[in-house]
Amino acid sequence: MPSWLIGNAIAQWALYSVLLLLSARPVGGYMYRIFTGQRTLFHPVLRPVEVGIYRLTRVDEAEEMRWYTYLLAILAFSIVGLLITYGVERTQQWHGGFFNPQGLPNVTPVLAWNTAVSFTTNTNWQNYTGEATMSYLTQMFGLATHNWMSAATGIVAAVALVRGLARRTASGVGSFWVDVVRCTLYLLLPILFVFTLFLVWQGVPQDFSAYTVAHTLEGTTQTIAQVPVATQEAIKILGTNGGGIMNANSAHPFENPTPLSNFFEMLSIFLLGSGLVYMFGKWVGNTKQGWALWAAMFILFSVGFFTAAGFEQNGNHLIASQAHVQTLATSNQPGGNMEGKEVRFGIVDSAMWATITTDASCGAINAWHDSFMPLAGLVPLTNMATGEVIFGGVGAGLYGMLMYAILAVFIAGLMVGRTPEYLGKKVESFEIKMASIALLISPANILFFAALAIVGTWGTAAIFNPGPHGLSEVLYAFTSMNANNGSAFAGLGTGTPTLQPAFNFYNVTGGIAMLIGRFLFLTPLLAIGGSMARKKTVPANLGTFPTDGPTFSILLVAVIVIVAALTYFPAYSLGPIIEQFLLNAGKTF
Repeated sequence: MPSWLIGNAIAQWALYSVLLLLSARPVGGYMYRIFTGQRTLFHPVLRPVEVGIYRLTRVDEAEEMRWYTYLLAILAFSIVGLLITYGVERTQQWHGGFFNPQGLPNVTPVLAWNTAVSFTTNTNWQNYTGEATMSYLTQMFGLATHNWMSAATGIVAAVALVRGLARRTASGVGSFWVDVVRCTLYLLLPILFVFTLFLVWQGVPQDFSAYTVAHTLEGTTQTIAQVPVATQEAIKILGTNGGGIMNANSAHPFENPTPLSNFFEMLSIFLLGSGLVYMFGKWVGNTKQGWALWAAMFILFSVGFFTAAGFEQNGNHLIASQAHVQTLATSNQPGGNMEGKEVRFGIVDSAMWATITTDASCGAINAWHDSFMPLAGLVPLTNMATGEVIFGGVGAGLYGMLMYAILAVFIAGLMVGRTPEYLGKKVESFEIKMASIALLISPANILFFAALAIVGTWGTAAIFNPGPHGLSEVLYAFTSMNANNGSAFAGLGTGTPTLQPAFNFYNVTGGIAMLIGRFLFLTPLLAIGGSMARKKTVPANLGTFPTDGPTFSILLVAVIVIVAALTYFPAYSLGPIIEQFLLNAGKTF
């Protein structure tokens, strides 16, 4: 790879990293003020609204919840939202007029189930073409509202866990209703207002007109969707939702028109996840604790980006040898693997976006991951398989990383023969059992449904690329749904209604996998928060393993890599790894 290309990748990574680092403290500090009930800049305007909501809903602002009550509130809130969204989809043909100018029909029951679950769980897995399936009302009320609420739910779940870790001899972990109101009013609303205006300035439309029919120079017609994009694009990115109004998602110029919008959309994906890590350190009274987690996340992000960019820039040597197409970078063209990529973004921006969107539970794409080179495609697959703890989805990344932190101190305690401690509290059998259960949920969920998909025509009928790549597509699908990500190896026909058994199978099982990945995974982690809240702190001594320095960051990275490698390596060796070996040998499927 020419040095100028390496320099381009490093320069973009460096700029992104500096801005992400600089944003962590102000964003995290602001979130700390919100969730500890302190006064913020927006209190004069929004505090009366907050109090009014409490009065209307009869919520006691001072009331605390135990961890299981907090969890039940999350479940009740999510189930009601799921049912409302399902109803909106199933009654779509009667929206009429302004809300459905195209006269789109009702969404089918199976697809409506999958979509309602998908947006409820912050996954935004889309087995449909957005602009041709969902009406304006479904997009704005059913789906965009969930983008707000699922993001807020993930954030406050992490807040509850952090509150439990920071408290001493307490029984409660906060109030879900108070946390979600404050998150929506003071955090999401102000940022999204500014972000939406920025996107409109960049050229993202906010249009309620009927679709435009254009006549092309070739004498054919083209239907151009006129959709309110900007408001949904902003929360889709900031809330790490990922579901686009357009089928091409963030590769579409209506959703992501310029290199500047592309860069700031990537920055927004990590913005709140990064800030939550700093908030954690500030809340527990030692910001070094937060920076230790942040450093581990950053190392994993950087390794993933340079791995993906390197393999994509090297390209496919078979295209050069068999199709006689220039794939090496020269002074006149960048070379590499441009299949499935937008020219206005290129290889580096596409690899960086793919890494970021799968580090977080975002799933928005600006290039087709299915067209990546085998080991470049392994990067987003592995990112999701870790539980997306590399900054991660809003809230989900932090509480997933804290699970690994508890396991890491347990391993360190075994090494020195002491009871493990974290944040001055002893980590005992209950916490280790809960962390172990949470750790096992994801691989069981992913591998069970992937195995089920490939043992019958109900799953294999949707595989359009037989061989190792087809297995990679199935693994990617269920990994994405478990991780509440929503991106896909698009060669798998999960959204093809003509393949009726496969269409039904992937929509039904996918909905189940998404629910498990969101709520079953969260349950033992909130239990840890409740358990730790009741404990007293113990003074540090010479045998205490420090968890606020580089040694702990390195241990944390090692635990994540080893656990992911040992768990998924057998499956990956039959998919992307063997595909790379076959490609090197001159064979393709």
